[in-house]
Amino acid sequence: IMRKITTLLCVFCCCIAFSQEKEVPTFKKNEIKGNALFLVLGAVEITYERLITEDSGVGATVFFVAEDEFDSNFIFTPYYRAYFGKKPAAGFFVEGFSMISTGISNKMYYYDNNGNLTNIDEDRYTDFALGFGLGSKWVHKRGFVFEINAGIGRNLLSTNSPEVVPRGGITLGYRF
Repeated sequence: IMRKITTLLCVFCCCIAFSQEKEVPTFKKNEIKGNALFLVLGAVEITYERLITEDSGVGATVFFVAEDEFDSNFIFTPYYRAYFGKKPAAGFFVEGFSMISTGISNKMYYYDNNGNLTNIDEDRYTDFALGFGLGSKWVHKRGFVFEINAGIGRNLLSTNSPEVVPRGGITLGYRF
């Protein structure tokens, strides 16, 4: 009888041990964000990010502006990020990015006899850059996202474009 009880107890323990599932952490994997810093300056920058794991994500940013104060008038920036925080895809991060930009460089103006400012020369460019950045992201339990980032890259193709390109902002968004 003791042998039967021991066997039955072992089988029962094995069934319980194998019936437990490994807990898979779940988290929301999509983010949409807007750069509040550029909005104040008169430009629009919108970002979509897809979180691959708790420690990494890929995304793309679109920047456009219709004002003459900016050298670039359209920028598309895909990126990859590695996160080092305790929460999923939050905290300190490092990113590598590429950038396709179009714009106007070498603007030359003169004042005519009536005092009006007139554009006499400008060079248009399209260029491709590679760069890296750093930043930090905070995520509220309801899904709101606040992020600060800065980066630098180098244009590789055109002689008319700026040699060094900055990347950065203060963004607000939502994770869903």
